[in-house]
Amino acid sequence: MVNLGNDEIVKYPFLTEAGKYLNDKGFSLEQFGSDPDLKKIVDNAFERIITSSEGRIFKSDPASNNSALPLEIFSFLIAVILLKLSGMNTLIRRFSLAEARRAEKFLEKDLMNHQDATKAKLSLQILHELFSVTVEKTDEEFTILVSDYLKHSINFHEREWKLINRKVTKGKVHLTPHETVRLVRKELDRHIYTKINSSSTPQMIIGFETYVDKLKQLAKKFEVKTVESKEFPPCIKHAIEVLEKGENLPHSGRFMLATFLLNKGQTVEQIAPLFKNAPDYNPKVTIYQLNQLSGTSGTTEYKCPSCEKVKSKDLCFPVPACDTIINPLQFGRKRV
Repeated sequence: MVNLGNDEIVKYPFLTEAGKYLNDKGFSLEQFGSDPDLKKIVDNAFERIITSSEGRIFKSDPASNNSALPLEIFSFLIAVILLKLSGMNTLIRRFSLAEARRAEKFLEKDLMNHQDATKAKLSLQILHELFSVTVEKTDEEFTILVSDYLKHSINFHEREWKLINRKVTKGKVHLTPHETVRLVRKELDRHIYTKINSSSTPQMIIGFETYVDKLKQLAKKFEVKTVESKEFPPCIKHAIEVLEKGENLPHSGRFMLATFLLNKGQTVEQIAPLFKNAPDYNPKVTIYQLNQLSGTSGTTEYKCPSCEKVKSKDLCFPVPACDTIINPLQFGRKRV
């Protein structure tokens, strides 16, 4: 297993060794709820959750890690406890995604560390142990087996990620440091989310009640009330359900949902709240993208993809009524 020092635990607090840190230091959870000197850590943990809920990445404070009690190591662990006590899955989803993006930045930086070979080696070890990806460094590039690339690039639908558009030599795909780490973001997000979700929920800790109540109130901001239409095809219903659960709908799914609703006559203002529950929700970006799709901000008005295209993106959940249509927009229409 990866051997971590304090520096690495700060960067990758979701790894197994980091989880043992609190016990190894001899602290109990009850102390964090009652000791005034430890309140700063709980405040920091709460702020870490707030930051993630807003779609931002928690910024490290190097000065806090040089003390006898590294603030950021504990803040992650306490943040997980607060999330478990709140039971708010929406916040857990946002937190895991933000932490994945945070770790991604550190991994990329460590991969390119020419001064300290141990950091580069550690990042390669993390990629291998967490995601079974063997990455080899060649000059300023990295290579992975074609089979590994295909397994992980399935999460991407952009043209540049297609194998045919990649440099391949001797059965290995060439990647930049950024692409190497970006390739496993979804798995990293899933790893952190699963780890938080599978951890046990403690009894309410005296002193944590106010924080937990605030998190429950915060989660209400992301509740989305939708009126289900019987005319919606199963692919669209599924996309809406994914967003309502606070799960991450892929880009192709968001494109399908937005263009379907726009083509059905709904406005950008009516559609935007649907995406409010997405882990990476950004209101300005959402409005901008919807305006682009509707043709308001551009010259092209995009159409809902065909059923064939929807199937190719693994977004199709057919029912008998789908047999006679070639586009989700035709669902529910009776043939004369």
